[in-house]
Amino acid sequence: MTISTNSQPKDIVLTGDRTTGKLHLGHYVGSLKNRVQLQQQYETYIMLADVQALTTHFHTPETLAGSVRQVALDYLSVGIDPDQATLFVQSMIPEIAELTVFYSMFVSVSSLRHNPTIKSEAAERGYEDLYYGFLGYPVSQAADITFCKATLVPAGDDQIPHIEQARKIVRRFNELYAPVLVEPQIIVGERLDGLDGSSKMSKSLGNAISLDSTTDEVRSRIRKAPTDPARVHKTDPGHPEVCTIYGYHRIFRPEDSGNIHDMCTRGTLGCAACKAKITGAIEEVLEPIRERRARYEQRPGDIDDILMAGTTKARETARQTMGEVREAMGINYFDRR
Repeated sequence: MTISTNSQPKDIVLTGDRTTGKLHLGHYVGSLKNRVQLQQQYETYIMLADVQALTTHFHTPETLAGSVRQVALDYLSVGIDPDQATLFVQSMIPEIAELTVFYSMFVSVSSLRHNPTIKSEAAERGYEDLYYGFLGYPVSQAADITFCKATLVPAGDDQIPHIEQARKIVRRFNELYAPVLVEPQIIVGERLDGLDGSSKMSKSLGNAISLDSTTDEVRSRIRKAPTDPARVHKTDPGHPEVCTIYGYHRIFRPEDSGNIHDMCTRGTLGCAACKAKITGAIEEVLEPIRERRARYEQRPGDIDDILMAGTTKARETARQTMGEVREAMGINYFDRR
């Protein structure tokens, strides 16, 4: 996608990921690639969402510490520059939790239950009774976005309902109290299907290629991925539209995807050769990521320093916004300035 460079300097980007494990190519295609570009144009905040990780991993909080550093390493590896972007830890910004509570006072349970992303993930995880934190995820996300008055949120298409909920919360707050918050806009990245071809790429479904995959791991995972089930022999006419690997060609090799489509439908390109081509293209994406990862892995203390510095900056921004929010609501009781 093309990102406009005509936005005013006041534009602020907020994005992030739940710290539930390694990031993968789906994250790269859906959001990370955009973040690297956006950080050069706008003030950018990138959040390690450890509190929101607890919405599905509350029973294993001990995994968060390792995941926070793992996700931070993934960010730095793809090209997020700590001199251009502010990386911070969600749980260390108490103002986000405070905003979440205030917003929850005027968001109906019905609107949350009808959120299609919440419904989809609940079904995927087999949740019959929804936990309060899981159901209220969009409210928490609205607090993430508004603590820094973000105007742009790069995310996957599954986040569209959450961003719309955040926009409604901003409008409602401004109507009730004072116009101190700004409505965010989503920048939607591409969707990458999982290797099983049945849903989007997801670490929880085990159908992903993680960003720290070795060459052998990439080759092995691609080789096992299903293709056109109707194509038995190499020379059989194929149906690229139903093939996961062709979808990867459209994303990672767009300039040649038309040619791949033609050769597949005519039966002149076998699935093994097709997979070899996309493996090469994915390797071109991952190789510079591996190089940056190796540099940071040699200096693990740098990651903690980056997170601590970013969190300090984010906390100051949050205090400023929280002061405005409290003043708008008339609950800054003892502020005599």
